[in-house]
Amino acid sequence: MNAPGIFITIEGIEGAGKSTAIAGVAEWFRAHGREVDCTREPGGTPIAEAIREVLLNPAEEDLVPPTELMLMFAARAQHVAGRIKPGLAAGKVVISDRFTDSSRAYQGAGRGMDRSLIETLAQTAEQGVSPDLTLLLDLPVDVGMKRAAARRGAGAHDRFERERHDFFERVRAGFLELAGQSTRFALIDAAAPIADVHMQIQTELSARFLLGGGDRG
Repeated sequence: MNAPGIFITIEGIEGAGKSTAIAGVAEWFRAHGREVDCTREPGGTPIAEAIREVLLNPAEEDLVPPTELMLMFAARAQHVAGRIKPGLAAGKVVISDRFTDSSRAYQGAGRGMDRSLIETLAQTAEQGVSPDLTLLLDLPVDVGMKRAAARRGAGAHDRFERERHDFFERVRAGFLELAGQSTRFALIDAAAPIADVHMQIQTELSARFLLGGGDRG
């Protein structure tokens, strides 16, 4: 009989270091004998990846906030049905770069979209799936923007990377508000050195999946 699936989500503003964190989480679970599937939002399945292209690529026509919101949840519904639920059913640890909390922070706090609408869409798109743990990589907006710019180099900005400083301040505040409302969040100081961030994450994983009620692997 397979061990129960575990769903981990990684959240944070641009430049928070999500990719590095995901690699570390995956390595930790594999070291404990678990099969891991790393995925992302928007994306994760062919249809969801096609929606991602629409959402991230700058175009001559503005993508209005209601369209952005509904496309995010359309991609999420496909992602949950086509990848997350099957992975969990197979006993995998599914690690997603972003999930519904990003919609709450970016489209809700950042764009000012109605929170009750977001929750209604979430109830449909999530199909009963919710994270076992959300790692929120938090850092000041200035630091995140500098890191994102250094990573991107001379490359083109996607739609979200073109946003202003005040937009990301609202997004960060939205994330922190969410983290204060639920124990499924672990707040990680992403402004710390990489080794320290890695240690913070390992400590959380050990506490929740090894020390807290035994090894779930």
